[in-house]
Parts: sequence; structure tokens; C-alpha cells
Amino acid sequence: MVQTALPASIDETLRLLEGQDYLAGRPLATVLYLALKLKRPLFLEGDAGVGKTEIAKVLAKGLGRELIRLQCYEGLDVSSAVYEWNYPAQMLDIRLAEAEGVTDRGRLEKDLFSEKHLIRRPVLQALSNASGAAPVFLIDELDRTDEAFEAFLLEILSDYQVTIPEFGTIKAAEPPLVIITTNRTREVHDALKRRCLYHWVDYPSASLELAIVKRKVPGCNERLASEIVGYVQRLRTLDLFKNPGIAETIDWATALTELDRVALDPETISDTVGALLKYQEDIARIQGGEGRQALDAVKAELLAAG
Repeated sequence: MVQTALPASIDETLRLLEGQDYLAGRPLATVLYLALKLKRPLFLEGDAGVGKTEIAKVLAKGLGRELIRLQCYEGLDVSSAVYEWNYPAQMLDIRLAEAEGVTDRGRLEKDLFSEKHLIRRPVLQALSNASGAAPVFLIDELDRTDEAFEAFLLEILSDYQVTIPEFGTIKAAEPPLVIITTNRTREVHDALKRRCLYHWVDYPSASLELAIVKRKVPGCNERLASEIVGYVQRLRTLDLFKNPGIAETIDWATALTELDRVALDPETISDTVGALLKYQEDIARIQGGEGRQALDAVKAELLAAG
């Protein structure tokens, strides 16, 4: 993987993202540029499906850096996130030492808790790279963990180091490029947010979403793409249980293109809505009058626009 220099301006940051087919507004490019320039973690908050995780992926690819991802979940602990000891290998070494008659306890403990038995999980991996090879470290969906794990992250985000009681302190030769995402299912503590730059990732405007669809689904014709985006934009105003994200818009456009559709109609929407909406309550709503009204409004708007 060929590593490239960090962008030297906001415009370069925009070009970096666009070069990886990620179309972003200037506010996002600005805060991303500042996070890279100031070596500060970037805290991205927003609804599921708006492209938060993708930012870390395209950043790693665009800069030629390794992407290390910590996928958060309820019950995540240090052994899964940071490190653990290879207990089977340690037990084997103990048996071999006993067979060889080794009685030096200090020597045995030093060997048992050495590098060869240390299993590095994502956090430790992110701190273990040599200078000049800092990875992109994605802490994804932090709101799924508990406050205790948040507190543990404070040392990492403040000093970029981890203390292992049996081994010592491991400090990054160069801080990783940290991206933290959350879907805001709960509030993250202020102490952690203060260590980061913050950006709310919103749903894109209609014009930006249309550009994204054209970029990601080049086979989708102009009329269909416009109708898809207009329809999705209107669905997001209906207070659904789960609004469709950009990923769902792209999935739906891809599905309709594969089916050789050139425009939306009620039957097509009913047949393919599973690519767009993931909850039966939402599907039932749009298969009723609200979905038809949204489609009629989109077609009338596009007709008026010529």
C-alpha cells in the first residue's frame, strides 16, 4: 500500500474524498482537514446510514494507510478491544518448564508475559505502528458500549498509550488517525467529546444525493435517479421508524437498474421496497396513501422543472 501525504488544505481534502467516490460538503471536509492537521480524534455523530463509517474507509484508502476497526457492541471489554494473553500457549510453556526442571519463578513469569504471548486487539494494534505509519483507527458505533468502556478510552485518546499491568505501558510512536462514530442511541460523556473535534453527519441535500447516486450507480438513467432521490427525500419527512440512509438509496437505485426500470410507479415501489426500508411498519405506511402521495408529488415537481 503506497502511503500519501496528508492533505494540505480543505480543497485537497475534498479532492481526496472525491477521489475515493465519497462526495462530501465543505463543512465535513473542513473538520476532517483540521482533525488531520491538529492530530485530534474526529467524533462523527448522525443517523445510521448517512456515511459515517465510510469516511474512515475512504480516508484510509486515499492516504494509503492501514484501517484498524473496533466494532463496538454491548459488553465490549478490554480483552476483546485492547489485548489478552494467549493462555493455552502460556500453559504449554509452564508444562515444558516443569518438565525441564525450571524453578526460577521470576524468569518463568517474564517469559509467560512476554511479547510472544501477547495477543493484540484493535486498540493495541492501532498504537503499535512505527513512526510514519500511523493507521486510521475507526471506533465504530461507540454508543453501543457502556460508560465504563468510554472511561477506559480516555487514556488512549489523551496520551495514545495503554498500560498492561504484567507488561508495561505501550505508547504510540505516532498517534493514529482516529475516527469515532455514534448513531446517538445514547449520549456519550462530555469528557470523551472534549478530546475530539465534532461533526454532525446529516442526510445529504437532494442535489448532493443525486450526484452520489450517479457516481455510485452509473447505469441508472437520469429520470429514474431523479425520481428515486426525490422520493427518498420525501420519505425522510414522514417520521418513519427508520428513515432510509444513503446506503439504502444506492441499494434501491442499483436494484431498479438491474431490473431495467426507467421510472417509478406504485407497483415497482411495492415490489422493491425491501431494498429501501427495513421495518414492516414503515413499508405498510408507504404502501398506503402516503407513499402514493409522495410519488405523485415527486413526479409533479420534476414535470414542473422540465
